[in-house]
Amino acid sequence: MSSFSSEFLGAIKRVADTISIEKIEKVALGLANVRAQKGRLFFLGVGGSAGNCGHAVNDFRKICGIESYAPTDNVSELTARTNDEGWESVFASWLRVSNLKSNDAIFIFSVGGGNAEKNISANLVHAIDYAKQVGAGIFGVVGKDGGYTAKSSENVVVIPTVNDSWITPVAEAYQGVVWHLLVTHPALKAQETKWESTAKADTKTKA
Repeated sequence: MSSFSSEFLGAIKRVADTISIEKIEKVALGLANVRAQKGRLFFLGVGGSAGNCGHAVNDFRKICGIESYAPTDNVSELTARTNDEGWESVFASWLRVSNLKSNDAIFIFSVGGGNAEKNISANLVHAIDYAKQVGAGIFGVVGKDGGYTAKSSENVVVIPTVNDSWITPVAEAYQGVVWHLLVTHPALKAQETKWESTAKADTKTKA
């Protein structure tokens, strides 16, 4: 059992050593530009990635001051659109009603990133196509460089696959690592977080 834990954590370390720092920096600057243009950020994901979207919305709004939303946070609308219009179009329809504009951006969290030919995560594929149609930015953190998301934009961080048995857990875990890096990045961070500000205050008091 301990050997499994060691191997899994070793994989996490290898990702940290091989992930593209240049790409993360590019995403950080791109998101700063979205904020400078008073654009909005729409987080899209399904499954575990959908849960990450809700958390990321909180952080980008509160820490970075970027107006952010996730359609998966609105269960009523999401399920109504799924029931009436179909699962494939739910995100694109939501973006259309939200009046997605060229100064806005979508941010996709996904393991595979979607595949148009195989009809995998078609809702993400249609959302990307709609973002392209209106000229909105496309950002993402995904686990596959061959997916639709990674192929659609230069502003996508791909989590390196270091073990084929753990593609999903490592990719979804690193979504959290990357977005927390981004909201802490000097180009984006606009508001001090509670525990860090408390630690600084304690340090000043001791001094």
